[in-house]
Amino acid sequence: MKFTMKGLMGAAAMLMASTIAAQAQTALKWAHVYETSEPFHTESVWAAEEIAKRTDGRYKIDVFPASQLGKEADINQGLKLGTVDIIISGSSFASRDYKPIGVTYYPYIFRDPSHLIAYTKSDVFKKLAAGYEEASGNHITAVTYYGTRQTTANKDIKSCADMKGLKIRVPDVPAYLAMPRACGANTSPIAFAEVYLALQNGTVEAQENPLTTIEAKKFYEVQKNIALTGHIVDHLNTVVSKQLWASLSDEDKKIFSEVMMEAAERGTKIVEEREAALVEKFKGMGIGVTEVDKADFEKTVLENVKMEDFGYNKEDWEAIRAVQ
Repeated sequence: MKFTMKGLMGAAAMLMASTIAAQAQTALKWAHVYETSEPFHTESVWAAEEIAKRTDGRYKIDVFPASQLGKEADINQGLKLGTVDIIISGSSFASRDYKPIGVTYYPYIFRDPSHLIAYTKSDVFKKLAAGYEEASGNHITAVTYYGTRQTTANKDIKSCADMKGLKIRVPDVPAYLAMPRACGANTSPIAFAEVYLALQNGTVEAQENPLTTIEAKKFYEVQKNIALTGHIVDHLNTVVSKQLWASLSDEDKKIFSEVMMEAAERGTKIVEEREAALVEKFKGMGIGVTEVDKADFEKTVLENVKMEDFGYNKEDWEAIRAVQ
């Protein structure tokens, strides 16, 4: 009887311990709209696994790619509704809660990817991120370089004037429209999934996206030239929901932040390496790759597009431009 009682008590203790351990593990959802082959997914998976390791398995994070939990607007809303805990999303969506943070999309604000990354370590970034957090409650932990947006067309583009009258597909976001409209192009907000067909049948004559997207979506098959307009050095934020961030201890906040910043650095490096290789790859395929007069483009944008019309602050623009 004593042996049986001891065995039962031992089994009960083990069951209680496993129950407590299960209760101690927090399940979280990390969502984004990118494909599984892209660094924004692979490095998110790495980060999820790394957070689990560094917290002794207290957090189990499942990453949902390719809009599995909704489009970008949906997952941003999900942070508020509690249907997702962590997302990767552009500042154009963050600016819906806090307009000034969208100044990073004003054409030619960043010189190159290095300037963008330097900005993420600056006081002006801290101020804008804090403004977004105050407005939304959500916390930005890291920023990943997404790519520099270039222009493809079936004509050679070297100056802003070369775009006059050009029918170009641009996302229906004010800051994305700024450069083409300043140069006199006719913009069309065709759905991203329909861009290839629209270029093929002539509904539009041009489009703009990073080189990695131009390759992935095979736009080079229906466009003869790539103009390196470099008008927007694009980026993605890693954002933690208000509820999750508030629930984390200071120690766990440190772990989440460090891991997510490491993941962003890894993703940024992959994107930069891919872009550098693609310039030569496209040239080797017989695609025209043209350097443009960026100073001409920038001057035209500044003369024709007021950043205040977007809700941006000129002092923020100046502070970002001054970052070294």
